[in-house]
Amino acid sequence: MGTSAKWERGSVVQDWGLAVVVAVIQLAGSSGANSHQTGVRSLDALAYLLLLAGPIALGFRRVLPEPVLLVALVAAVTYALRDYGYGPIFLSLVIAFLSAAVTGSRWHTYPVVAIGYLTMVWPLPALLGQHSDAWQIFGLLAWMGVLVAIAEGVRQRRAVVLARKQRAEAAQRDEQAQQARAASEERLAIARELHDVLAHSLSLINVQSSVALELFDRKPQQAAAALATIKTTSKEALAEVHTLLHAIRSGAAVVPEYPEHDGNADDSPPPPPPPRPAPRAPAPTLDDLDTLLERTRATGLDVDTKIIGTPKKLPSVIDVAAARIVQESLTNVVRHAPGASALITLRYTPESVDITVDNTRPTSSAVRTGIGGNGIIGMRERAHALGGALTAGPRPSGGFRVAARLPARPATSATGARPGPADSRATSGKEAGA
Repeated sequence: MGTSAKWERGSVVQDWGLAVVVAVIQLAGSSGANSHQTGVRSLDALAYLLLLAGPIALGFRRVLPEPVLLVALVAAVTYALRDYGYGPIFLSLVIAFLSAAVTGSRWHTYPVVAIGYLTMVWPLPALLGQHSDAWQIFGLLAWMGVLVAIAEGVRQRRAVVLARKQRAEAAQRDEQAQQARAASEERLAIARELHDVLAHSLSLINVQSSVALELFDRKPQQAAAALATIKTTSKEALAEVHTLLHAIRSGAAVVPEYPEHDGNADDSPPPPPPPRPAPRAPAPTLDDLDTLLERTRATGLDVDTKIIGTPKKLPSVIDVAAARIVQESLTNVVRHAPGASALITLRYTPESVDITVDNTRPTSSAVRTGIGGNGIIGMRERAHALGGALTAGPRPSGGFRVAARLPARPATSATGARPGPADSRATSGKEAGA
């Protein structure tokens, strides 16, 4: 605000300084020109008033450009028609015209040139008996054309500068919006990871605590094993939560969201490297499948794995999503299909990785905890966000199946992208073992 006020004060000083200079030139120059011309009226009080009217008006040329132009035009026309003789009276009119022409409307300023020519050069002076030679008629016409060209050039230059400034501001706004979207997507990705960690771990803890309470008196050894599982699960969950919290505080990404650049795909430069992950345990991947299954097997669930095709290194965002789908599917089996066994099938192709989690019929009733979940919806959102698909439902032979297909390369880098309208309308159906 201080800078703006200082700039305005500087502009006022410049305008009035210019007005003083123009007033001196018009008074001195017109006095000299009038004394050396014959057949013209001598300067009187009105003449000096007209010579000062234009320069005084120039002091307001930035705030009232068109009224200033009108004042300068009337003063110059009146001066010329009273036959005081030609002199630098036109200087204030030229400056007023340029000031109004480059900032105001062409329709209000450019006609002033024609009006000035007709009233001060030809034909009105000739009709009033004033002498006009060919140099005045054609020479001043050419100079007025040059004056209009100068005004138009300045207008175009200002328009170009303004357009560049607007483009730069728009680009800056777009960059800020992209940064805000990236930050929002990163927060959503971290929130999703935090939800998955807590949902998986708390579900196992809930099931095992129910088992411990039921078997505490009748089978203390099994109850003790359930409590040991609770201890291990809660410890690992706390470690993962600390990892996510550290990532939030430090601004580091939990899961890299940039696909690996394929130099044969196009000539565009590779994307910038993702932020380095937090210096703690990384998010689970398919390489950690055995470690993931250990926790689930500790609950008593019998889990087998089957791999079809040649395993390959997947982009981090795909790898983590696949591991989370397996993790959530097994959590549903533990919660809703006690006594069942599960089979995980991973099928690798050049274009995709297919994940199938099948479980048999439960051998006992699930413990009713009163806690609902959005596991299938969350898995489906993960798959859709990466350009894949996921289905879940009962098997014809009994039990439940979760089948997902993820592309070998993500369609977008927005792992935290929100689901589209179709995804939002998707229903979760029955949980595993229903």
